[in-house]
Amino acid sequence: MFFSSRLRGGLTRRRFVTGVGAGGLMAAVPRSALSSPNERPAGLIPAEASATWNLSVGRTHIEIDRKALNAPCIGGTVPGPVLRWRQGDTVTVNVTNTLKHEKTSIHWHGIRLPSDMDGVPGLSFTGIKPGETFSYSFRLHQSGTYWYHSHSGMQEAQGLYGAVVIDPLHPDPNACERDYVILLSEWTDVSPMDMINNLKMQDDYYVFRQRTAASFPKEARAAGGAVAALKDRLAWSRMRMAATDISDVTGIIYTYLLNGHAPDGNWQGLFRPGERVRLRFINGSSMTFFDIRIPGLDMLVVQADGNDVEPVPVDEFRIGVAETYDVIVQPKEDRAYTIFAQSEDRTGYARGTLAPRAGMAGPIPPMDPRPVRTMVDMGMGDMKPGESMNAMNAMDMSGGGERSGMDHSSMEHSDMPRSAMGQSGEAGAGMSMAGMDRPGMAPHAMHHIMPPMEVDDPGPPPINVENQNVAMMPVDRLGSPGDGLEQNGRRVLTYTQLRATRPGADPRPPSREIILHLTGNMERYIWGFNGRKFSESGPIRLKKGERVRFTLINDTMMEHPIHLHGLWSELENGQGAYRPYKHTLISQPGSRMSYLVTADVPGMWAYHCHLMLHMELGMFRTVIVE
Repeated sequence: MFFSSRLRGGLTRRRFVTGVGAGGLMAAVPRSALSSPNERPAGLIPAEASATWNLSVGRTHIEIDRKALNAPCIGGTVPGPVLRWRQGDTVTVNVTNTLKHEKTSIHWHGIRLPSDMDGVPGLSFTGIKPGETFSYSFRLHQSGTYWYHSHSGMQEAQGLYGAVVIDPLHPDPNACERDYVILLSEWTDVSPMDMINNLKMQDDYYVFRQRTAASFPKEARAAGGAVAALKDRLAWSRMRMAATDISDVTGIIYTYLLNGHAPDGNWQGLFRPGERVRLRFINGSSMTFFDIRIPGLDMLVVQADGNDVEPVPVDEFRIGVAETYDVIVQPKEDRAYTIFAQSEDRTGYARGTLAPRAGMAGPIPPMDPRPVRTMVDMGMGDMKPGESMNAMNAMDMSGGGERSGMDHSSMEHSDMPRSAMGQSGEAGAGMSMAGMDRPGMAPHAMHHIMPPMEVDDPGPPPINVENQNVAMMPVDRLGSPGDGLEQNGRRVLTYTQLRATRPGADPRPPSREIILHLTGNMERYIWGFNGRKFSESGPIRLKKGERVRFTLINDTMMEHPIHLHGLWSELENGQGAYRPYKHTLISQPGSRMSYLVTADVPGMWAYHCHLMLHMELGMFRTVIVE
């Protein structure tokens, strides 16, 4: 059914250069497994679900693509084993920490569970000390494709992650003859702390493809003339930003992996022509968005973040960090097909092969042209370069000034709802939104504003050392597939196409709205919400059972995958009662988006950008449901 190089003996260089060291060993198998090592090829789902698992976390010397690392991982493999569970079961996962001098943890990404089982040290528990075992135990209320990863010391970035597959309680309407996990990630021998130090020293340290004189003629043609192109370059220069700054960390140090295989390792999944094959894509990387296509095959998107959606036929889709998508393909020809996942910045790719026989390899397509940021990404709507220059005259982009005429008095208060804080605040407390013109809000979002709401709106954040930009004209970008994917001649998935297969469980309108700005300063490499990093921010307090709208305004020129632990995020994308349920949402640059949250599980929950370095450097909040 599935063929791959067999795991043999010790940790040989060949084993890891080709990426074969990525499956479940005895240190991470169901309790019911045999006592001998269970050699399971990467990406293959266990034959049966198990309610009890034993996982052992330790460090193992691993080499992939000539990059060696003493990696924190489970059972000596990267990624860790695929865990298969069954909806309705109560699962127990015993995690033993064999690390010598550091704590560890496992967070069950997207799984609805009690807060003390969520696995975030400092919030839900104290962490797992060296030599200790922690038993996670919780009942499964959901099915679908999810994943797990460490929430300790950036261990996730170095290999401590794996996939979770939960069988549905009822027969799957999209059952397939073949079923594979496709877990995408990165591999590097550069430590996360070294990355942070380099980025603080120089914000484009890893961006090696800048705009040059050689690229100017092409830009002039696209802009409608040399003058317009020159004005655009001057605008970016004045803002001290680069239009080519797509990803903070790039393929200059990353090798992109598919199920632990480097591109030349060529992970393989087999099929018989005519069979339906389910591919469960998980973006387990720490800093990379991937654009995925399988040349020659249509993909049918049937699940987003573990939840069923009405099938959407596509040629390509973007998967943000921490998102999951299930797609179905049906290869009919007796040939190999390439699973091609290029990084958003086009500095590298991961790839694998679907083939009718072992040892085959499909052709690798060329990477697309790199995206280039525009004024839309800076929150300036559809301004032309000359207009953007005039608009920027009111701003001091040196990192120390403030936008002319802007009132920052509301920033003295917490950006938590005033009623929850017990504070008197002028920024929108008790404000009625009925009939109010909300610049940048999509019509479908306005439609959902029915009764008056309490609104926590701190207003635009100041321009200072922690915030480099304010989106003057944030727009709805849910209908855009993302920078670099528009008008590429392929059918590319957008958020507006995601429609749940059944209405949401909570039909109530929200009683209040919490507006959060996503902010940062690339020159100093600081990230946060509302112009503040985590250390300067109080918690966001919700009352158990209440219905709240979160609105995100992205003041930065980067995508941010925003993840709320423990609670579903219902994206307001124009699908009415059939809003898709997600655990991670991509906020596009210069955009405004909204989603609804029902605070149905008490506890302290993490709320953060899932770009690991952004989270580490301030884009993190605590949500308390009480």
